[in-house]
Amino acid sequence: MSPSLHGQTRGLFQQILVALPFAVALGACAIVPSPGAAEPTEIVVRAISRDAKFIGDSMGGVRMTLRDATSGEVLAEGITTGGTGDTKRLMETATRRDVMATTDAAAFRATIDIDRPRLVELEAYGPLGQPQAAIRVTSQQWILPGRHLRDGNGWIVEMPGFAVDILEPAIAGSAVLTNGVMHLKVNVVMMCGCPTSPGGIWDADRYEILALIDRDGERLTTLPLGYTGTPSLYSVSFSPDEPGLYSVLVQAFDASTGNAGIDRTSFSVLAK
Repeated sequence: MSPSLHGQTRGLFQQILVALPFAVALGACAIVPSPGAAEPTEIVVRAISRDAKFIGDSMGGVRMTLRDATSGEVLAEGITTGGTGDTKRLMETATRRDVMATTDAAAFRATIDIDRPRLVELEAYGPLGQPQAAIRVTSQQWILPGRHLRDGNGWIVEMPGFAVDILEPAIAGSAVLTNGVMHLKVNVVMMCGCPTSPGGIWDADRYEILALIDRDGERLTTLPLGYTGTPSLYSVSFSPDEPGLYSVLVQAFDASTGNAGIDRTSFSVLAK
C-alpha cells in the first residue's frame, strides 16, 4: 500500500471512531423515552372485605382516590363496580400467591400519565351503600411509568369490619311498643354484603352480637341478639318499664378476625 493511500485509510478510520459514540447515543435516544415524556400507566384497584369477598355494586361500591403521596395531587378517582367474585376461590382454594380476582370481581380502573416513578397513595372509602359502616383505608405503592398494575389481582386493599344495620325500630323517635315490649331487629353482613348465619361460610356462631341499652344516659342492660332463622337477621326483645330517652348501640365482633361493626338508634318512652 502506498504511503498516501495508507494515510487516507488511517484518516477515514479515525473519523469513524470519532463519529461512532455520537451515532450510538443518537440510537439510544430513539429507543429510550426522553425524561419529560409522560407514559400512560394502567392501574386496577380493588377492595376486599376481611375474611370475605370483593366490595362492589351490591354494597354501593368503594370510592377510590389515587394521589401523589408527596404532593397530594389527585391522579385518579372513582368507585369500584362489579360483583363480589368467586366464593370457592376466595374462601376455600386461594393461597397468598394465587390470583383471587376473577374478571367480574369489583374494581376501579384508571390510566394515569406519569413521566417519572411516583409514590402513589390509595385511599379507599366505603361501602358507600352502608354509611354507618363506611371506613377509610389507605395504602402506598411505587408506580413506574408504563409499568401497568393491572394483571393478577391488581392493587388490593383490605377493609375490616361488619355492616350492621338496625331495621327495627325503623325510625328514631317515640317508641311504638307491642304490649309494652320493644322489638329490636338487626341485619349483620360482611362488608361485601355476604350473608351471615350459624354454621354458614360466614359463621355467626363465632360472632358476638350485643345490644347495649342506655336510659337517660345510664347503662340499663346488655342483651345478646339471637338468630331469627333468616340469613343475616338477628333480634331481641325487651321491656322499657320506665319513661325516658333510650339509646341503643348494637355491636358485632368476631374475635378470630378482629372484624367489628356497630349501628345506633334511639327512642323515647313517654309517661302514661
